[in-house]
Amino acid sequence: MRRCNLVSRKLLIALAGLALPLLGSGVGAPSAQAQSINEALGAAYANNPSINAARAELRSVDESVPQALSGWRPQIFGNVDVGSVSSNPNPGSSRYRNTAAIGLSVQQALFRGFRTVNSTRQAEAIVLAQRESLRSTEQNVLFDAASAYMDVIRDTAIVSLRRSNIQFLNEQVRAARDRFEVGEGTRTDVSQAEARLADAQAELNLALANVNTSRAVYRQVIGADPKALSARTDIYRHLPKNVDQAIRIGADEHPAILSSLHLVDAAIFNVKATEGELLPTVTLEGNIERQWSPPGVSNLTSQDSASVFGRVSIPIYQGGSVSSRVREAKEDLGQAQVQVDVARDRIRALVVSAWGQYEAAVASISAAEASVSANQLALEGVIEEQRVGQRTTLDVLDAQFELVNSRVLLVSAQRDRAVAAYLLISSIGRLTADSIGLRVAVYKPSEHYDKVRNSWYGIRTPDGR
Repeated sequence: MRRCNLVSRKLLIALAGLALPLLGSGVGAPSAQAQSINEALGAAYANNPSINAARAELRSVDESVPQALSGWRPQIFGNVDVGSVSSNPNPGSSRYRNTAAIGLSVQQALFRGFRTVNSTRQAEAIVLAQRESLRSTEQNVLFDAASAYMDVIRDTAIVSLRRSNIQFLNEQVRAARDRFEVGEGTRTDVSQAEARLADAQAELNLALANVNTSRAVYRQVIGADPKALSARTDIYRHLPKNVDQAIRIGADEHPAILSSLHLVDAAIFNVKATEGELLPTVTLEGNIERQWSPPGVSNLTSQDSASVFGRVSIPIYQGGSVSSRVREAKEDLGQAQVQVDVARDRIRALVVSAWGQYEAAVASISAAEASVSANQLALEGVIEEQRVGQRTTLDVLDAQFELVNSRVLLVSAQRDRAVAAYLLISSIGRLTADSIGLRVAVYKPSEHYDKVRNSWYGIRTPDGR
């Protein structure tokens, strides 16, 4: 009996160890040197290649505005001509005279059917749409970073639980063997404990594989290996009060909706710019030229000329191509307008779904906490009842199995609540560096745009490339 009491005390010690990983796996209080989730999101914001690629794409789109503005500016061409001209009209003559000329031509459009104005406005609308697209990319990356961060914490906690479970089952196997040796147990009890231990080892191997996968995704999104993570986050204070408020904010602020609205503006100006090709074009052209031509063997004469022309070109019939492109532009406008409704419906569905996931996760945490507490007491009671012969080894194994599962569910629910909160903030368009208070240098698209908008010449980019 004394030996059985010693075994029971070992089991209770192992049971106490099973409760520790949940607090030490990053779900509880953070350590002094833990990397906060905001620091991880800041690293992703600054270094993620998807964000950097989207920023480069926006800088490229910025150049469409100075290209459109070039319609207001003159075009200047220099020309040099060198050749020989026959000076004898008689048949069979082979006498030629060398000639050379240098000139300068300036062309200035005075009226292009409002194409320059509308093309510029179209380009500006596309730039604004691309800025919203960049904001959407930033939100997606920040959400992926938050999800990867919480996945590492969850999977690390599950590994700790699985290891504690193996420690507990090792004690069960030893206890079953000891009882079998003194004639208080059966071979069946030993086999059942050994089977559960083997299953637990397989579950630990799977948990280790999952945590390695989570760490790899973390490095991919954030750009560094996870170290000393903490599950503490202040994202909950940014949540809207109710689902109706969330829907209103998403409809007003989500970048997908704002981008689609800017694309409608761009499509409107595209129709007007294309229709401008049906209007007259007025240009002013000036030319100056100097020509050298030797009249004899030793003499060289030059002749200067200058001209200024005003030209009006009135399109009468262009083969139907411009009319077709006008109709095409109007169909594109209709499509862009429909895409606004598509974006609004999609964002509304995303907000409602994210809100439901968050509420479900909160409810799951309460249920899981109650389950853990009940299963903890149940396992302790089953172990004591087994000590006095009222319970079997299988009863202990079953009770312990339920406790481990409830703890895994609690860890998963805690992860799901945090991820759902970030998803909800993203779905309303506020998962940005400014909105959630990341301590990073916020990228300002207008800085590059202002530098290139009125650039008349130069092939170097603002950063010196």
